[in-house]
Amino acid sequence: MTTRLPRRVNSGLAKRGGSESWSERYARWTARWRWLIVGAWALGLVALLVAPPIASGGNELASIIPPDSPAIQSELHSVEKFGFPLSSRTAIIQRDPDGLSVYTQAESVLDALALDQRTNLQWPLLGAIPITNATRLGASAGETNTAVLTYLFMNPVSSFSDQSRAARRYIDEYLNRPEDHVIGVTGSVPARAAQAELVRQTLPRLEQLTVLAILLLVGMTFRSLVAPLVALGAAGIAFLATTRVSSVLGGALGLATPTELEPLLVALLLGVVTDYTIFYVTALQVRLRDDGDPHMAVRGAVAAYTPIVVAAGLTVAAGTAALLAATSPFYRGFGPAMALAVVAGLAVSVTLVPALMAILGRKLLWPGLAISGREWVGSRVVAGLRTRIAALHLMEHLTRRKVAAAVAAACLALLAVVSIPIARMDLGVGFTSSLPEDNPVARSAAAASAAFAPGITSTTTVLLEGSHVTDHLAELSDLQKKVEGEPGVAGVVGPAQNFTQRAYNVVLSKDGSAARMLVVLDHDPLDAVAIDDFDRLSSRLPRLAADSGLGWTQISIGGDTALAVGLVSSTGTDLIRIATAGIVVNLFLLVLFLRAVVAPLYLLMSSILALTASLGLTVWVFMDLKGGEGLTFYVPFAVAVLLVSLGSDYNIFGVGNVWEHARVLPLREAITTAMPESARAITAAGLTLAVSFGMLATIPLSPFRELAFAMTVGILIDAFIVRTLLMPSLLVLVGPMSGWPGPNLRRARQDGRAAEALDVPATAHSSNSTPRPN
Repeated sequence: MTTRLPRRVNSGLAKRGGSESWSERYARWTARWRWLIVGAWALGLVALLVAPPIASGGNELASIIPPDSPAIQSELHSVEKFGFPLSSRTAIIQRDPDGLSVYTQAESVLDALALDQRTNLQWPLLGAIPITNATRLGASAGETNTAVLTYLFMNPVSSFSDQSRAARRYIDEYLNRPEDHVIGVTGSVPARAAQAELVRQTLPRLEQLTVLAILLLVGMTFRSLVAPLVALGAAGIAFLATTRVSSVLGGALGLATPTELEPLLVALLLGVVTDYTIFYVTALQVRLRDDGDPHMAVRGAVAAYTPIVVAAGLTVAAGTAALLAATSPFYRGFGPAMALAVVAGLAVSVTLVPALMAILGRKLLWPGLAISGREWVGSRVVAGLRTRIAALHLMEHLTRRKVAAAVAAACLALLAVVSIPIARMDLGVGFTSSLPEDNPVARSAAAASAAFAPGITSTTTVLLEGSHVTDHLAELSDLQKKVEGEPGVAGVVGPAQNFTQRAYNVVLSKDGSAARMLVVLDHDPLDAVAIDDFDRLSSRLPRLAADSGLGWTQISIGGDTALAVGLVSSTGTDLIRIATAGIVVNLFLLVLFLRAVVAPLYLLMSSILALTASLGLTVWVFMDLKGGEGLTFYVPFAVAVLLVSLGSDYNIFGVGNVWEHARVLPLREAITTAMPESARAITAAGLTLAVSFGMLATIPLSPFRELAFAMTVGILIDAFIVRTLLMPSLLVLVGPMSGWPGPNLRRARQDGRAAEALDVPATAHSSNSTPRPN
């Protein structure tokens, strides 16, 4: 039988030296001013709804790639030398598998030349270059005389959607004949525009499904129709506040939230606010069951759990804000948005939710707890049975050192084994390959791949600079042939082609100081295999140039694959920086909250193991089972930041409850007493959060399926394995040393021994342990 604690612990209204704690004063304040708090949030909601939305702008490419990227600098040099880039991020594909007539090919070429001669272009389009497959690019390239690919060059400061519309205007103006056989527009810019459009189209459905899931899960957890409405109302206000304030801060700081990750913000915000509401309502439910006074139960729940919720929220916010330590603007733009979402959710959770609890009282649990004070038929039996099973059949066994050692060893071994596939993880960008197969951009990319080669939609430009380099045509041609023979290269357009004479200023500059080659890869240029092939090619280029007699030239590489290599490389570097910053921040806050060093170390280690297990399973499913080339570059990054932060969140909730009980009980008894309530709340919160992130899979883009799987699996591992089994086992094994150098656990152990000697409850001998009168 577990020891029944005095009301001082049950209510959470702990006193120090006879004075109220700040959390008790806060509980009284929220109860007293409950109507004022609700009214203030209602006015704020009205203001948020009537305020006009703030449009976000800026260079969308810069939201992913830093301007000082070597690939960007190479493209700028190329434009300086030739007047226009050779690589394009938007292309129009015309294809007829039965053969495209010579006349149609010629007309398409003339259309592009006519555009280049115009001087009054008012849209983002600046120029065009057509390429036909009249001759194969290389031995492994695709068809002949079936297609024309027209590269379009756009103003880089224009939005992706504007560039895509400009491409369609080009089709309407120049390629509107039936014999043109236009398939559509493709390239990295149209692909990102298509991704953004899919996100916009499916985001309302994601929100609706998540709301329904929260209603169902929270309602079933508390057998209540009211508690889910409170959780969703708080989450809705926090969401509106986040979207409005993030737009203002983003404009002020020059940071833009990447469109690809906006649904992740929705899942995070809805999940976190619902979690904190579950924590509060669980505490209220327990206290209503222990003493029927609803006013004292509300105050006790708010006082006991507000410090835990505040500490947990600040930990998650600080962990996500650590993204500011990244060098990539992609992650730097996402970090403040996530941190702001958590802070907004925390503000609503610790003000509006306690105020609504004070107003509703036991009505919050209707019909699970009848207004008259009697519980719903059978609920006391079910709750009592569940508590006894959890406390007696699980926690009491785990408090035995041999059982705890076996459970901890099994959990650690399992997490380590499923983490092994991380060693095989490859990263890609995959803007086009992430789209559904029936998407117009994806269909156009498939047609271009069949007609030319997979890399034709995003080519790579090799730029060679040196005095009178164009006088070395034989050497340049030899280098082109060597590059063409490298693994992963489908073909090269350059000085070796007959049509690229000096007068055209296409691959040989007029001043003779630069030459360039257009390299087409034989895989999707933004996927992991192409990135690996390009990385190998770029490392071999200096040696190849030297063998061709061009070792004295300065070589640089531009294009989407070069940018992807830099992005993936910076992701690895940033991951180390952010992981270090996040671990330090989470460790500091855990130490501050628990006033201990030992427990935060192994608790944080368990969160990291849950993360590696989640990523290992994600690699196994999406790369090994499904045969994918790699994960999207930002998926491991986002998962790492969120899972470690949310793991610390659950650490604070679970261990914080044990720590509170351990002030007056020996540690093992505190675990047996506190963990059933904590485990039940963490299980409900974990399920809700897992479902919230799992709904990301409803967005028909592969990165969101990867994110949904990794986050769902990681949260479930954390809730059901790490917090339910591993954490109490480690607490038992390490014992009171977990609280070192703090005195709480050591004092509780001494009080427990004294109590056993006197054969009285341990709490009777704890300092300041006089229970409140009933």
